[in-house]
Amino acid sequence: MTDRSVFINCPFSPDYQDQFNAIVFAVVRSGFVARCARENDDGAEVRLEKICRIIKDCPLGIHDISKTEADPNTSLPRFNMPFELGLFLGAKKFGGKPSRRSGR
Repeated sequence: MTDRSVFINCPFSPDYQDQFNAIVFAVVRSGFVARCARENDDGAEVRLEKICRIIKDCPLGIHDISKTEADPNTSLPRFNMPFELGLFLGAKKFGGKPSRRSGR
């Protein structure tokens, strides 16, 4: 993509929609390109592969891992956002040169 791409890792739940919109607005208004798993709704693509592809293209990331309450159906917390943060940090630390270019 571009050196100005920013991976956004945050809840996509309806109660977080206003915060998500504010994050995207701030990123775009600052001259960056907002990227997240919602950008492509291709059910044939494995979600993990999609996230890894996006992370590979983004030297910067915004990670809101504050929402970890238990799922009402399973009583288990959702750990996908901390997992995606780990993927992002691992890519920056151990990935190829394009993944490490930001040094963050």
